[in-house]
Amino acid sequence: MGRRWRCSRAAFLLLLAVASSSSSSAEDGPLVNGDFETSPPGGFSSADVQPPSIPGWKTNGTVEVVVSGEKQGGMILIVPQGDRAVRLGNDADIRQDITVERGATYSVTFSAARTCAQLESIDVSVPPASQTVDLQTVYSVRGWDSYAWAFTAAADGCSVVFRNPGMEDDPACGPIIDDVAIKKLFVPDRPKNDAVVNGDFEEGPWMFRNESLGVLLPTNLDVEASSLPGWTVESNRAVRYIDSYHYSVPGGKRAVELLSGKEGIISQMVETKPKRSYRMTFSIGHAADACKQPLAVMAFAGDQAENVHYVPDSNSTFQSADVNFTAKAERTRVAFYSIYYNTRSDDLSSLCGPVVDDVRVQLSRSVGIASPDPVVVLFSLLSVSALLLV
Repeated sequence: MGRRWRCSRAAFLLLLAVASSSSSSAEDGPLVNGDFETSPPGGFSSADVQPPSIPGWKTNGTVEVVVSGEKQGGMILIVPQGDRAVRLGNDADIRQDITVERGATYSVTFSAARTCAQLESIDVSVPPASQTVDLQTVYSVRGWDSYAWAFTAAADGCSVVFRNPGMEDDPACGPIIDDVAIKKLFVPDRPKNDAVVNGDFEEGPWMFRNESLGVLLPTNLDVEASSLPGWTVESNRAVRYIDSYHYSVPGGKRAVELLSGKEGIISQMVETKPKRSYRMTFSIGHAADACKQPLAVMAFAGDQAENVHYVPDSNSTFQSADVNFTAKAERTRVAFYSIYYNTRSDDLSSLCGPVVDDVRVQLSRSVGIASPDPVVVLFSLLSVSALLLV
């Protein structure tokens, strides 16, 4: 019995070792040790901030585990969530192997904070796809933000990589990464009699239920994949993807908050028929996040543009608006940006703006000539005939 138990135990340990060495399956939600709270073998040591290994991750270069409240000179390091996160030194990276579906689109959500360098950025990639996310602008007073980046899987297995491209003189500088998650995206079916895809913004990146800052969507103008299916972020600043658990949303569970004026634009090319009249409708509102008013958007539909101001109403945090246009081609661009550069009234540092939701583009109802009533026509003809006889 003892020998059989020892063999079974050895087989179990072998299977466990094989499983731990293979790539993890990319199910919707946090990656393995995506919050970096799992301790390495032997536990964390206060004297060893650069552990020999970080469970679930491969490291290259100077990768440090930082602790909430830890000081660097006169600066307290920011940990977005929990007690721990990782900091990447010059040209250092962390990566995790995952199993995905070839040809499918995925969105990676992560939190990032800057340390001491003003021009810090982070390269996020699933080779060969990659994007550099600028961390220079901090959108909230907390000193960190969550971001989402999308890629289309080129193979069934891949690596999610975060790399610090900086080469600072101070080796202690470098971005902090925390809360890494992934979500498989689907392009929603276009509603009947509506040209807009994902106009209600319900399909988007992974959002943590305890995440009160929303998720920033950086520009994706030069890439095919989008964390917000159907939509493109055109500008050099981000827009914020928000949920109804932490913000006021016009409809459903998700919406988009426009930040940074003309530097935060979302757009979509919709299918239209040339020379036909269309009407674009949408909701504009207040996210109930103490954003200073006035709030307004510039809405584009083809060659038409409308300046739409949100008018506060005690009974509602949003209102409906529309733009009428005549299509000039088989594809027409619709777009939105915030007219003003808004900040929150309670801290004056966090960027905010108007909320856009429920975007639709539909054929306008043509006003035709009503068909005449046959009885009226007959009566008119009899009347004319009687007059002619007289």
